[in-house]
Amino acid sequence: MTFITLLTDFGTADSYVAEVKGVLLSGAPGATLIDVTHETAPGDIRSAAYILGRTWHRFPRGTIHLVVVDPGVGSARAALALSVHGHRFVGPDNGVFTPVFHDAEVEAVSLEVPAGASRIFHGRDLFAPAAAALATGAALTTLGQKFAGIPQRLAYTLPHREDGAVVGEVVYVDRFGSLITNLTADLVPSHAKVEIDELEIGPLKQTYNDVATGSLLAYVGSGGVLEIAVRDGSAARRLGVGMGGRVRARLD
Repeated sequence: MTFITLLTDFGTADSYVAEVKGVLLSGAPGATLIDVTHETAPGDIRSAAYILGRTWHRFPRGTIHLVVVDPGVGSARAALALSVHGHRFVGPDNGVFTPVFHDAEVEAVSLEVPAGASRIFHGRDLFAPAAAALATGAALTTLGQKFAGIPQRLAYTLPHREDGAVVGEVVYVDRFGSLITNLTADLVPSHAKVEIDELEIGPLKQTYNDVATGSLLAYVGSGGVLEIAVRDGSAARRLGVGMGGRVRARLD
């Protein structure tokens, strides 16, 4: 059984997801299609990269991950098929694959746009056929020429020490309005006091029930990183903070 995951910003109000799935199942009738999400904000490459980073390694080796969040569709940006960590990835070279490159040897080919393909729907006419070919046993090298460059990587402010604190940033905002940071659990001991944009949140909590409804709290979430939330509310709306917001964990 071959798994193909789909991560897009297409939404579900239109026919776009169904068209992509139709191409995949026509080319690889036995494949199992798994929707990661189609609700990434339009063109939000950073959110798509975060979601991919949380999910790809949960699937068996050999899974094909089709990622189409592609605001540069039809431009000179490269279209890639990759093999990394025993998984295959197909999508635009715009940084969305950044999370899979860490400490990895990458094999990449550049996909050619087929004749007659829509210039604005590469998800259906370029990436889906490539993913279907991989699902039916095609070798990566048969899909295009070896990619001569270095795949694009997103730039992040790495966690660092500063004035008795560990400093990081918000890298994702989920649908609950929780602010998810790049500060891993090993960087934030239980006695740390968390601040965001100079507002003190306080020491780490274990669960939402540790604070009253409407209160802010900081905790280590299911992804193993520091998160800031409002119980029964939205921290993003309350604080007016989004991706890139500065977060400090004071260690004194």
